[in-house]
Amino acid sequence: MKIPLLDLGAQLKPLRDEILESLTKVIDSTTYIQGPEVIGLENEVARYSNTASAIGVSSGTDALLVALMALKIKPGDRVLTTPFSFFATMGVILRCGAIPVFADIDPVSYNIDPSAMADVLAQDKGKTIKAIIPVHLYGQCADMAPILSMAKQYEIPVIEDAAQAIGAEYPDKTGEWSRCGAMGDGGCFSFFPSKNLGGIGDGGMVVTTDTKFGESIRMLRNHGMEPKYFHSEIGGNFRLDPIQATVLRIKLKHLEEWHAARRKNAATYDTLFADTRLIADNDLKVPVAVYKKQAELSSISRNYHIYNQYIISVKKRDELVQWLRSKHIGCEIYYPVCLHEQKCLKGLIEKPNLLHAQRAARHTLALPVYPELTLQMQTYVVDQIVDFYTS
Repeated sequence: MKIPLLDLGAQLKPLRDEILESLTKVIDSTTYIQGPEVIGLENEVARYSNTASAIGVSSGTDALLVALMALKIKPGDRVLTTPFSFFATMGVILRCGAIPVFADIDPVSYNIDPSAMADVLAQDKGKTIKAIIPVHLYGQCADMAPILSMAKQYEIPVIEDAAQAIGAEYPDKTGEWSRCGAMGDGGCFSFFPSKNLGGIGDGGMVVTTDTKFGESIRMLRNHGMEPKYFHSEIGGNFRLDPIQATVLRIKLKHLEEWHAARRKNAATYDTLFADTRLIADNDLKVPVAVYKKQAELSSISRNYHIYNQYIISVKKRDELVQWLRSKHIGCEIYYPVCLHEQKCLKGLIEKPNLLHAQRAARHTLALPVYPELTLQMQTYVVDQIVDFYTS
C-alpha cells in the first residue's frame, strides 16, 4: 500500500470540472491583476474569519511581511515569537532589519508558552520589543488570552501567524469562541497547496478587525500606491492573482467539511494508537487537542483543531522516518531545526536555551491526515509503526 503524506489529486478530482470552468472564465476575462475574483475571495474570507477586512496577498510569507511593514517595524526593533515554526515566521522579521526574540514553547501544544513570553517581556527593560507574532501551529490556536493581556499591558501589537490554521477557533474564559486571525491586530493566512485551504500555487491573505490597519495593508501590497502613481509609502508587489482567487473560492465552500474530516481522521489515529502498547510503553505520544473539552460543551460544532498536521512525538524518530518511507508511507518532520539554531542567525543573536522547542525538533513527526484518507490506510500506518517498535 502506498500512502502519501498529502494527496492533492484526491481532493481535486470532484472539483476538477468546476475549477477548469472558473479558470477559463478568468483567462477569457483578460483581468489578470486584482479584479472581481480577488475581491470576492476577500469578502468571503472576511466573513468566514469574522473580521472587518481581508486583503489578498502573494503568499503567507508576504502576508507576515506586509503586516510588519504596516506596523512600521524598522531595523533594530525586536519582535517576540516562537522558535518552533516554519522559517517565514522569523524570515520576515529579519527582512525588516529587526531582531527576533524567542520564548520557549508549551510541550503539549507546541505553541508558544505564555509564561515563557512573560519572562521575556519582563526582561525587556528598554521596551525594545515592538511586535509579537504567536503562531497557531499545526492547526490549533495558541493560548491567546494571556498573550493578548500581556500585549495590552506592554502596548505591543500582535500579528497572528495563522498560516496553518485558517478557521481554527479559540475559547476564552467566558466561553466565547474567536476565529484565528480575528484576535490580534492582524492575522496572516497561507494558501500554499498543502494547507487545508490551498491554491494551485502561492497565495496568502491578511485579515483584521481594524479598518485603518486593513487600509494600510491594501496600499502597501501595491507599492504603497494610493491613488494611482502617487506613493506616500514604500510598499511592494504583494498582490494575489485572480487565478489563485478563483480556485480558492471554490475550495472555501468545502473547507468546513475538510476540517471535520481531518478531525475524524485524527480521532481514528488516537483510537488505533490507544489499542497498542506504544503509548503505555512511552514510545509514542499522540497530539493533544487542548480546546476539545470546551468544544464538546459548546452548543454548535467548533474548529478546536483543524489538523493541518497530525503530529506524533516518538522515540527513535529518524529511524522511524526511514522505516515508514521504506513501507511507502509519507511522513515529514516539522521542524528538524529550531529557528534560533538556524545557520543564518549565527552571530546575530545570543543563542537561547529553549529546551521544549529543541526536544520537539528531535522527536516530532507528521503522519498523513488529509480528508480522503481511509480507515484501511490509517490502520496500515499504525500497524507499520507498531512493527517498527516491536520487531
